[in-house]
Amino acid sequence: MRIEVIRHGRTVLQEEHRYVGRTDDSLSPAGVQELEVAPYAPAHVYVTPLQRTRQTAELIFPGACLVEVPGLGEMDFGRAEGHTHQEMMERDADYRAWVERGCVGQCPGGESRDEFSTRVCEAFARLADDAQSQGTDVLAIVAHGGTIMAVMDRFGLPRREFFSWHTEHGCGLLLDASTWAHERVLRLVRETDHRRKESRV
Repeated sequence: MRIEVIRHGRTVLQEEHRYVGRTDDSLSPAGVQELEVAPYAPAHVYVTPLQRTRQTAELIFPGACLVEVPGLGEMDFGRAEGHTHQEMMERDADYRAWVERGCVGQCPGGESRDEFSTRVCEAFARLADDAQSQGTDVLAIVAHGGTIMAVMDRFGLPRREFFSWHTEHGCGLLLDASTWAHERVLRLVRETDHRRKESRV
């Protein structure tokens, strides 16, 4: 079995470099325009309850049945939601302390990275287990940047640091999950890009 995890397209607030976790922000016009149909067509695609993943899946995988998986949602950034890093550094001492600790503790008013990663990885593991038991060839997931980093930090090979798994909007990772059942690892096959060629940097 192979798994493709894809980050949703660009959104209005993210183009302004604002924290967008639980906020239900939609794709921006540019985010919609730059996405293209994938070269394969799975019957089911797994998304989060937030519209930016659903909109992205509808553009990349038209006609697929979209299944919501709440546990794969982005991190809750608490008081930082909707604000830029600079705004928070200027106004919130707790946020500054969180950043100075490497963003690994409790985000003020939101989740800690450990809480977030545990939630995401438990949801992902259940989904991968079900897909493998059903004989799925390719499991397609459209989620969030943080979701992908959490999954790859826990299960990904080669082993890399959390933030090194950052994925651009509209891009993803194709993973070899052939040994998932007994090794609980995902081997990186290649990076994927679902943006139109003229939109790629």
